[in-house]
Amino acid sequence: MRPLLGYSRTLIVTAVAAERESVLAGLGLGEQGPEALEEGAPVVVVAGGVGPAASAAATSQHLTTAMHMGPAFDLVLSAGIAGGFAGRVEIGGLVVATESIAADLGAEGPDGFLSVDELGFGSSRLDADPQLLRTLRLALPEAVGGPVLTVSTVTGSTQSKELVQKRHPDAVAEGMEGFGVASAARLWPGTAFGEIRTVSNAVGPRDRAAWRIPQALSVLREVFGALAAR
Repeated sequence: MRPLLGYSRTLIVTAVAAERESVLAGLGLGEQGPEALEEGAPVVVVAGGVGPAASAAATSQHLTTAMHMGPAFDLVLSAGIAGGFAGRVEIGGLVVATESIAADLGAEGPDGFLSVDELGFGSSRLDADPQLLRTLRLALPEAVGGPVLTVSTVTGSTQSKELVQKRHPDAVAEGMEGFGVASAARLWPGTAFGEIRTVSNAVGPRDRAAWRIPQALSVLREVFGALAAR
């Protein structure tokens, strides 16, 4: 396929195989083997694993390999399904992150949660590339834009949802990989980062019966079909 969104080479990092397959289907790529990375394919899609550590490691591995074997990636996308915050995005909806936030990276204390920012140990927020964000918003006008939270433990109760919304009142969705992918991508100057999520469930009390994973995967496929067609 041709390059995506005007970038010369794109790395798309999902968490699991089902997400990867949906992205590949949307792009019209079918199956893609490991030789795509070595042969310089303009778009490479990988399932990097669940959580920020696995996704950061996989992203770094592929960026490093591309640098040595050429050509390098100039766009990295974190993509997959997520929980959406009710009232901001509905099940089956689409989110484009304005920033990826490590929502549970910090410390608990007598007065509640302290982020790494408040502790003075760095930042829990990484912005999406502004130019990429403008391109995505034009290409996907139906998308809801806003902060997307990255967590290592999915929110699963009313109490925890209220606490996380109090800390991040503008958040639109919650996933488990975006901040990890962004952390790796930012180490490579000139590499744009973005995060795209489709919503399979509402953030809050864990209710598997209410999840709509096939629907969210179908929307994910449609989204990348739309991006490939531009």
